[in-house]
Amino acid sequence: MAKKQKLSHRLFSALLSFLLHGRTRPPAISSRTTATAVPASPPHPSTLHHHHSSPGTQMAEKLAAARTLVLDVDAGLLLPSSSLFPYFMLVALEAGGYVRGLVLLLLYPIIFCMGGDSDAAVRVMAMVAFCGLRASRFRAGCAMLPKWFMEDVAAEGFEAMRMIGAAGGRRVCVTRRLPRVMVEGFLSEYLGAEAVVGREMKMLWGFYTGLMVEEDELVLEKKKKIMGECGDAVGFCGSQEFLQHPLSRCCKDIYLVTREDRATWQALPRSKYPKAVVFHDGRLAFRPTAGSTLAMFMWLPFGVALGSARLAAALTVPYRYSTPILAATGMSWRLKAGGKRPPLPGADGERGRRRGQMFVCNHRTLIDPVYVSMALDRQVRAVSYSLSRPGRLSELISPIGRTVRLTRDRDADGRAMARLLERGDLVVVCPEGTTCREPYLLRFSPLFAELSDDVLPVGIAVETAMFYPTTSGGLKCLDSLYYIVNPRMCYTVQFLERVSTAVVREGKMPSADMANLVQKKMGDALGYSCTMLSRKDKYRMLAGNDGKCSSAPAWRNDNS
Repeated sequence: MAKKQKLSHRLFSALLSFLLHGRTRPPAISSRTTATAVPASPPHPSTLHHHHSSPGTQMAEKLAAARTLVLDVDAGLLLPSSSLFPYFMLVALEAGGYVRGLVLLLLYPIIFCMGGDSDAAVRVMAMVAFCGLRASRFRAGCAMLPKWFMEDVAAEGFEAMRMIGAAGGRRVCVTRRLPRVMVEGFLSEYLGAEAVVGREMKMLWGFYTGLMVEEDELVLEKKKKIMGECGDAVGFCGSQEFLQHPLSRCCKDIYLVTREDRATWQALPRSKYPKAVVFHDGRLAFRPTAGSTLAMFMWLPFGVALGSARLAAALTVPYRYSTPILAATGMSWRLKAGGKRPPLPGADGERGRRRGQMFVCNHRTLIDPVYVSMALDRQVRAVSYSLSRPGRLSELISPIGRTVRLTRDRDADGRAMARLLERGDLVVVCPEGTTCREPYLLRFSPLFAELSDDVLPVGIAVETAMFYPTTSGGLKCLDSLYYIVNPRMCYTVQFLERVSTAVVREGKMPSADMANLVQKKMGDALGYSCTMLSRKDKYRMLAGNDGKCSSAPAWRNDNS
């Protein structure tokens, strides 16, 4: 009986070790055989330097002479205060859904008792976050996580990458705890890493099993070969655990930052990002720590009820009365620049004007035209470059009525908007063609400058506390619903000076130049940076496609 219990105990221990570590425990070595059991490991071939400050002259000289930098991502790039739990929670919620996120949250006490960021805790978080996800559809590593990783990059660790890049060397990043699929997009796309070495997620029939394994010997040998072709390598780390990694033995010199110095590291300022984070996806507008995620789940039932009441008030109560009611519930908006509304066709001072007015605004959410209408206290006609079939739910619950859907055919779209202006309508158009969350303006399509003698730019800014009301790879029909369930949100509308576009219609100025002029005026007023990125750039990065709706032909925009 005792032998059976001992055997069952060994089997259970082996199974538990396999689930947590991906391998069974090695057999225990008897004390009688310790003298000849395991030979001593050979000494580390690298020269270890204890680095007591940010990268200085001595290290800069070493990096200039070396051709490869091996960077420890866990302790040499990210801030020491960075916890891994929010990253796995982002994967669980955004890629797996709220049920998966709730399971991970319920397991947090166990994860905390296991050490938080220990190897066993990371394997448990990876199991919950990844198990059952289709590998071909997983885009969180390049669409959602880079924004949050960039906020955790230490300026001192990035300086080491910058110096080796300036010297023309290669940057090899090693992650000892996080799966490679979570960090590769962030490291290669935004920090310029040429190679990323990390744990792999096991797959079965195209789905992640949730088990993590170390990179096999063939992959490691390939990485070593790449580094061997690049000459001498220098390592940069913040923990002695990095010395146990196989790639650390390829380094001639290793700079180890002390724990005391790492505690003084500062986050990399946004102005020093090597590449601006213009696009990112996902619904969460906050870092999902355990406490904030618990607050979100506690808010959701109340938020759904409050959102229904907000929607009912917005659809049934006139603007002038619904505004204070909605503001009392946390759904507010404000008119910037002294609260002055521009003169409109048919209003005092412009009674002789027959044509309508073209309003050009930057695109933050699907309900931008609604707040322009509330600020004007007039009904407007919104035109949209991309209203997919699922997005028509937002159109049905919109208080301004039906949206004019453009076909992406330049001539047909121009005729449609010209007819609205001839009827005297107030036309709201977003020439960016897609939404942008960050303080950047995408390229403006010049079509609007060819249809009217003047346009009225409108700057839009949106603040939300919990959820983003936009998505690239999710269900667009829920965009407006996500907005109204936020605990607090605020729209800011700013009317700018009217811009004359008559020179475009007279052929004295290209329409693309006029579009760039309007973009610059709007960027200066909002404090946003102007870019030449388009909706295609956004969807190729976030969703892996060009963002076209299947029911609408492509817009031949040769002049923009």
